[in-house]
Amino acid sequence: MNSISIKALICVIVCLSAGMPPRMDTVHADKIVVVKSLRTLTLMRQGKVLESFRVALGPEPKGPKSRVGDGRTPEGTYVIDSKNAHSHYHLSLHISYPNATDRTRAQKTGVDPGGEIMIHGLPPAWAWVGSAHREKDWTLGCIAVTDSEIEEIWAKVPVGTPIEIRP
Repeated sequence: MNSISIKALICVIVCLSAGMPPRMDTVHADKIVVVKSLRTLTLMRQGKVLESFRVALGPEPKGPKSRVGDGRTPEGTYVIDSKNAHSHYHLSLHISYPNATDRTRAQKTGVDPGGEIMIHGLPPAWAWVGSAHREKDWTLGCIAVTDSEIEEIWAKVPVGTPIEIRP
């Protein structure tokens, strides 16, 4: 087997084990850039934009997340460290928050930095809302897109992809 065939086989196995059909024609992102002030999530490949999406954030979007329950979306450099096809929302990609800087800051101030920050779709009961969900920042600090958008992001973003979340 050549390396392309092995990669294709691994892709099929990973997709099937995650409960999603494999997409062999997908160009994978090698970076995600989120700009909180613009409410955008952009998939990048070799420095070029693959696609951009409008997002909803936590209800206190200004400033970095500092503790559990603050309603803020983190700022910094992280990695997509896992995917969950059985999320409470329509699919989710887990972000590796808190990183070492976040943990140090939280330790100095004596707070729990929180965690469970993800890119996700909508809760099943609210799927009908679609893109209108972006009218208000409503997550607990996560980055939310529509269900069809998270399906596209899921297919294009492998585990291990870096994500930069900017103010």
